Order: sequence, then structure tokens, then C-alpha cells
Amino acid sequence: MNLSRRDLLQAAFASGLSFALPGLDLRAAETRGEERKKSLVVIWLGGGASQLETWDPHPGTKIGGPTKSIKTKLPGLEIADLYPRVAEHIHELNVIRSLVSKEGDHERGTYLLKTGYRPDPTLIHPSLGAIASHELPNDKLEIPAHISLLGGQFPARGGFLGEIFDAFKIYDPSNGIRNLKARVGDARQQKRLAGLDIVTKSFQTGRRVQVENTLHQLTVERALRMMTSEQLKAFEIDQESQAIRDAYGDTQFGRGCLAARRLVETGVRAVEVTLMGWDTHANNFEGHKTQAKELDPALAALVHDLKQRDLLASTLVLCIGEFGRTPKINGLGGRDHWPRGFSCLVGGGGLRSGVVLGETDTEPLIEQDANKSTAMPHDPIEVPDLFATILRQLGVEFDKEVLTPIGRPMKFSSGKPIERLIAST
Repeated sequence: MNLSRRDLLQAAFASGLSFALPGLDLRAAETRGEERKKSLVVIWLGGGASQLETWDPHPGTKIGGPTKSIKTKLPGLEIADLYPRVAEHIHELNVIRSLVSKEGDHERGTYLLKTGYRPDPTLIHPSLGAIASHELPNDKLEIPAHISLLGGQFPARGGFLGEIFDAFKIYDPSNGIRNLKARVGDARQQKRLAGLDIVTKSFQTGRRVQVENTLHQLTVERALRMMTSEQLKAFEIDQESQAIRDAYGDTQFGRGCLAARRLVETGVRAVEVTLMGWDTHANNFEGHKTQAKELDPALAALVHDLKQRDLLASTLVLCIGEFGRTPKINGLGGRDHWPRGFSCLVGGGGLRSGVVLGETDTEPLIEQDANKSTAMPHDPIEVPDLFATILRQLGVEFDKEVLTPIGRPMKFSSGKPIERLIAST
């Protein structure tokens, strides 16, 4: 009798596949407690978007360049005129205009803005998405809980929580996911699994560390479960109406944002969608016009769509990059790296909305080298505090101390929540 792939999957589960590491009970992380509702969507602006051409324009000033501003639905708030659609929905989010860090290098800045910690040569910290998927289990989920769409050079990682919490990477969702279907028939696949089970049991015989305590076995289990899951339909964005697809934009990034919404609906805990191309050392203004043609419709549609489907209250949205761009315009018409006063959007997930934090000067004390500049924004916000806020709002104990595989105690965040963003209960 031939078994279906679903039957094969159930047989694989019956063999008792599991995984554990010192200090990390990952199976418990999958199944403990009731299903949580909060999810996270990170819109990653890879390369570092200019705050002056996005959410903190200074038109008519020496540093503002040709960028103009437009009014938004939030009274008193103006953003760059490149974002008319975002302007219609930005009141659902919050604007931070005074993020600061000491990392002006792409790799180091990305590490900080994805983990909340500066790079440490002795360990790798988990990203926000990895922490969310570890701490907010959903035992009904058959596809990865942490997904990266259009991932860049430095994808979100599981760090000391384990590689199992690395972001599952796919690119344009319209192209589907490769290698999901078995390349042989069900009967032959069944024989292969049976053979694997024989090898596994033989390897296990007489060994102190049981095979079920290895990453390999859990990887096999999860792969089989995913291959047969109906939840894979979340990636099928062509099932959406043409009007919805048009709203997000017919671009890879637009399709990624639409897939993010569908994944959140399915129960995925964390989705990261990357839009590269923001490293505008030359032709900054034309470059940002090009980028805005993708970001403006997709981000606006995502916020609107989540709101319309009653998902925004349970989905925290963060739009951020590794740093901003220098107020000073260089000789190539570009802006260089600037970590000393940049912007992000954050909202949803039960946070307050319509809050604007921080302010940057129209004529700051600037030098081209951001590491030497003495410029600082008013009301500076540290990255760890932003991360503590997000984790708290997701329902994660932000200062929880966990043990790394070598027994080193580490907190998820070293920051403190930004109370001005937290809604009163």
C-alpha cells in the first residue's frame, strides 16, 4: 500500500524525532502554553535610508537639499514628498527621529539594528524575529515561524538560541519555494525514510547522546511537516485580487510585503522584508526617488491592509535600516553613513499611535566623518530601548536572562521600554 506524503509525515513524527541543547529546550518552545497572537513585521531598508528623504525632511535649509515635505494625516507631522501614500496612513504608526548608535559600518550597524546589541566576538545575539519565534510558540504552525523575504547580505539569525531560529529565506514569493516537492514517488520516498530510520537507529546504538537530541532530526521533522502543509498557500500571492496586488505594487518588494501580510494571517511570528539600494553615497536624491516608488505603495498598503483585516492591533510593524545618511551633502550629490540621529517607523501591536519622538537640528554641528561629529539629536533614543519596547509589546519578557549553549547568561535586551510609546491600560 502506498502512503501519501501526509501519511509519511505522520510516520516520521511517530519515530520520536526531537531536539534539545543545554539550556535550550526547543521542543518546549514549540509547544508550551497556548498560542500567542502577536506577530512582527520588519521592513528592512538595507544600506541605510536617508532620514532627510523619508521621515525627517528639512526643506529650504542647507542640509535639506531639493527634497520637499508634505502634510500627513497626523496633524503637525510632515514627511518627504516622495511618500504621499504613506502620508495617508502614518498616523497609525509612530515616528522616531532621534535614533542614535555608534555603528557607522554596514555589517556592524546591521548587527546592532537587528539584535539590539553591538557586535561581540564571543557570541552571536539572536535577532528580534528569532526571539519572537522562540518565545511566542505556535504549535499549529507547520511552516517556519521566522521568515525572511528578499533577504540581504546579513539576514536575521537565531544566534545563541540556535540555527533552528535563523530566518527561513525566500526571494520573490511569486517564484515559489524551491525543493519542496519530493523528486521521487511516494512509495520510493517511504522507502528512503525507512532507510534513514534504520541508519539513525544504528548510529544511536551505544551512544551516550541520543540521536533525538540533535539538530539533524528536528530539521528532518520540520522539513517533512512543511512539505505537506496547506499553510504553504500563504506564499501564493496570486490568490489575492488584482486590486490588492496593484495596491502593494508590482515589484519584488511589493509582493514581499503582501506575502508578509498573508504569513501573519497564517500565524507566522516574525517576517522580515528587505528593500536594498539605500546606500546613496552618490546621486542620493535620484536614488531615493527610485526607492520611494517601491517603498511608498507597499508600506502604505501593508499598514492599510493590516488595519482593514483587524490585524494591526496584533502585528507590530517596524520600518528601519542600519543607520541614516549624513546631513552634509558630499561632492557627488550623495550622503554618507550617519548613525547619530536617524529615523524609523514603528507601530501596531497595541502600541500607541501618532507619537513623534525626537528632533534633529536644521543646521547641526556636522562633519563628513560621522565618527568625529559632535552632532546629536534632541531627545536621543538608543537602539536597545527601541528593542526592549518591541519585545515588551510582543509579550516577551525583554530582560529575560537565558543561558547560551556554553552556559553564559544573556538577556534578550539591555534596554528599557520607551514608555511614551506604550498605551495605557
